[in-house]
Amino acid sequence: MKETILTQKEVNEAFINAKLEEDYNFLQDDLVKLAHAFIDAAKPKMIKMERAECIKVARSVNHLVAERIEQVRNKA
Repeated sequence: MKETILTQKEVNEAFINAKLEEDYNFLQDDLVKLAHAFIDAAKPKMIKMERAECIKVARSVNHLVAERIEQVRNKA
């Protein structure tokens, strides 16, 4: 089963708050599919950015720990 990142309600709220130029009449299921497609497309970049930030924080505390985290992450 695929992990649900956003609920249907959250997708609907995001769609309403997007203030699109045109009025679109999407089915709720299609909105959810579209939202998850965007999330799936962005997920690798978001993960990479989060890891870089974690290493930056670790480096500010202990550079040896940060180097070890980078070594482990590069093997994965």
